[in-house]
Amino acid sequence: PTSAQVGAVPQLGRFRYTLDNDVLTTEQRQFYEDNGYLLVKKLISDEDIERFRKEFMRICKKEVNLPGVMIMKDESLRSQYGQSEKVVNKVQDFQEDKELFRYCTLPEVLRYVECFTGPNIMAMHTMLINKLPDSDKQTFLHPMHQDLHYFPFRPADRIVCSWTAMERADQDNGCLVVQPGTHKEPLKPHGYPKWKGKTNKLFHGLIDEDEKSPRVHLVMEKGDTVFFHPLLIHGSGINKTSGFRKSISCHFASSECYYIDVKNTSQEDLEKELVEMVHKKYNATSVELRDIWNFRARLVQGERMTL
Repeated sequence: PTSAQVGAVPQLGRFRYTLDNDVLTTEQRQFYEDNGYLLVKKLISDEDIERFRKEFMRICKKEVNLPGVMIMKDESLRSQYGQSEKVVNKVQDFQEDKELFRYCTLPEVLRYVECFTGPNIMAMHTMLINKLPDSDKQTFLHPMHQDLHYFPFRPADRIVCSWTAMERADQDNGCLVVQPGTHKEPLKPHGYPKWKGKTNKLFHGLIDEDEKSPRVHLVMEKGDTVFFHPLLIHGSGINKTSGFRKSISCHFASSECYYIDVKNTSQEDLEKELVEMVHKKYNATSVELRDIWNFRARLVQGERMTL
């Protein structure tokens, strides 16, 4: 190696949340270490995003039948519009859709993911979110939360979310809101917020939220991608515009992560709720949280180890 490369090697123990490689600059690594997220501009091409958008529209029109997919809708609009872009607010667990799952295998995404997970990478959780116009009811406001609340695998530092804006996201249409540095805090208790009106199924939020904690609104252009830690406290606001705000995301984990038992932890109620949903949908008995994640998980790079 040249002297310049030797000089760039970080001091032992300086970085906890990122791994040594030549993708991230020292400044980028330090930013993620301090803040728990990293925004990469224009990572995904317009062409790819348009392909994802087209597939989403096909799903809305029921032209695609996907095993295991969860299509979430605003039930109050269903009678008005049927199943359409105006009703479907989320397509979750699209691992069986070849077109959408391409997102999780894009080399430009995995190149960055490897900085957090290492070379053996599992795609664990996939979502395409279509934030509907929602100025008064606040139905699609997602309360501040930590994603690790949903995950029965560890260690947290080898899990990362890749979240890509499919069009400009700002405060008007409900962009992501993050609390920098909160990835250094433990997993906190979550539950349904005590809001007036409707709360979306599984949209859990922090039970004791620190209203004074500094927040950053992540204004993103189409194709911009943010990578963030599963303990980072984040959420999103309401869409006050007449258009839709789409994003596509995947939670990745090192295949060397391992499952944990969530019984007698703050995640126990979540397990009960999810198992009940699976039981109703598939009439499956004796299902555990790890079984649900095993079904979702796909190897996208390297080899499958313990996960």
